Amino acid sequence: MRTLLISALIVLITCQSFGQLSQTDAVSKSKITKLNFMVGKWKGTGWMHGKEGKSNFNQTEEISFKLDSSAILIEGVGKSNGKIIHNALAILTYNKEDDNYVFRSYLSNGQNAEFKAELIDERFYWYPNENVRYVIWLKENGQWYEKGEYKRDANWYQFFEMTLDLVE
Repeated sequence: MRTLLISALIVLITCQSFGQLSQTDAVSKSKITKLNFMVGKWKGTGWMHGKEGKSNFNQTEEISFKLDSSAILIEGVGKSNGKIIHNALAILTYNKEDDNYVFRSYLSNGQNAEFKAELIDERFYWYPNENVRYVIWLKENGQWYEKGEYKRDANWYQFFEMTLDLVE
């Protein structure tokens, strides 16, 4: 009888613990849903300056809310001359202890990293390092516009640009 009581108590405590863990964090959800302008299926073109000069590419981005809108999943594929040149997955969350967004990126070559990110005046910034930033926003016509810049001295110089249209 005593073993049965202990087992029932363990089951009850375990069920209550899991029930509490499944509640959506309201702060994280509120912060992540501010990025709803990014959500959708996007398609377009871009360019970037690299070691071999300027190159053009076609890009798709599939972006969706996950975990009851407390995270965003980003899947991007870029192609140039029929070859995949960029294949990435990112998870965007909010860290309420640090009061900032967290942008976690995974590449098909196995590389992954976590980057600082922030929302300023309806523009989403993410920083691979202190001297490089990407900025994403919607233009007045509803197009996704993203630019990449690097910092030299006190000035920012553009090396990347992408314009996408919402397809779904």
